[in-house]
Amino acid sequence: MQYEQNEPVNNDLDALFQTYGDMVYRLALVRTRSTADAEDVVQEVFLRCLRSNPSFQNAEHQKAWLIKVTVNCSKSLLGSAFRRHAVPEDAMGELVSEDEAPDSTVYDAVMKLPEKYRTAIHLYYYEEYSVKEIAAAMRTTESTVKSWLHRARGLLKEELGGEFDA
Repeated sequence: MQYEQNEPVNNDLDALFQTYGDMVYRLALVRTRSTADAEDVVQEVFLRCLRSNPSFQNAEHQKAWLIKVTVNCSKSLLGSAFRRHAVPEDAMGELVSEDEAPDSTVYDAVMKLPEKYRTAIHLYYYEEYSVKEIAAAMRTTESTVKSWLHRARGLLKEELGGEFDA
């Protein structure tokens, strides 16, 4: 269910989850690198939506609100004392040792990027957001987002040995 830019927005939580649940989960997974943590973030995002019952101007405002809340919830989770002392997991929820090297795939390389680069790459390539939209969602400037994308691409090229030129 995609909304037009100026179409009235349905605030039904079930419809909102059906439309944006996967996007929120993927973004949370990219940021937390853990399926269990991503599921917790999704639950928290939609719980906050239920509690605050925001009035959205349009579908784009709705999507931007969900992305911003996902980023904030992920940041809160990653900064918690419990999380700082937890045993590391890979993206599939498997426990890993710190010296275990992940497979040399694009996904694994993206997951190894610093959080801000990972988020920018995910929003740009997977959610197909423009630089301007990412800047608004992340509350930063367009030039900063462009720098993050440029640096992330450089790190990915270095990590992947130039195998995957974009």
